Amino acid sequence: MRKLSTRRRHPLAGFVVLLMGLVVVGGLYTALAPKPATAEAATTQDVEAGRQLFLIGCASCHGKNAGGIETKRGGNYGPSLVGVGAAAVDFQVGTGRMPMAQSAPQAPRKAPEYDAEETKQLAAFVASLGPGPAVPDGEYTDISDKTPEQIAEGGEFFRTNCTACHNSVGAGGAMPGGKYAPTIEDVSAKHIAEAMITGPQQMPVFSDAVITPEDKSNVIAYIKRLQDQPSYGGLAGGGLGPVVEGLFTWIIGIGGLVIAAIWIGAHGARVKKK
Repeated sequence: MRKLSTRRRHPLAGFVVLLMGLVVVGGLYTALAPKPATAEAATTQDVEAGRQLFLIGCASCHGKNAGGIETKRGGNYGPSLVGVGAAAVDFQVGTGRMPMAQSAPQAPRKAPEYDAEETKQLAAFVASLGPGPAVPDGEYTDISDKTPEQIAEGGEFFRTNCTACHNSVGAGGAMPGGKYAPTIEDVSAKHIAEAMITGPQQMPVFSDAVITPEDKSNVIAYIKRLQDQPSYGGLAGGGLGPVVEGLFTWIIGIGGLVIAAIWIGAHGARVKKK
């Protein structure tokens, strides 16, 4: 015991303990941490074809090397795309948000300007510029065999993380600064997964370390199940929530009754004095 106590006082003892601690922590992180997102593998032909498409349709805002173009006031016409990954390009181009028709606080969804093959080529070129999230595979988008328990769990994640902006049924809603949370009705499972992974515009990034691929898949399954449900109560009112639906009832319903009462009062039988 005396010999061991003497070695503890050695000048290098603290350094050795610190080094061992770093090795243990680093080893545990390597073993347990989720795999980082990597750029999607693509052929040289796809990358070159994507580069040609990029120079024609995207370089005017994002720069010839996709590093972005700054304005004199310190802003930018288009941000840098280095490291955004193939998933971001597939989402923005595949939903028609890019290229933008005109400058606005938010790029709206519209008909895509590029077909699926051209979108793949653009994504391959941007992915070649630096590591980034790849286009989601079946791990995220395969929801055909989800159990009711998994769908219910996805609903809990959705209500906790998404309803503040997208509404309880995914109908979307207004946000400050002229922006808005878009509706996710009729949005493909792949694009929903890409939005969660990349965080387009004001949407936060839900990486796999925050919400696992399985949980993302459960969220998507819940959204699709929610949208497929019939409206048992009759007119759904767009699913905009009780405030909007209540306002609609007061304006149309009560307002119609008031108008009818006024008409009856104006056209009813009147007693005339002789």
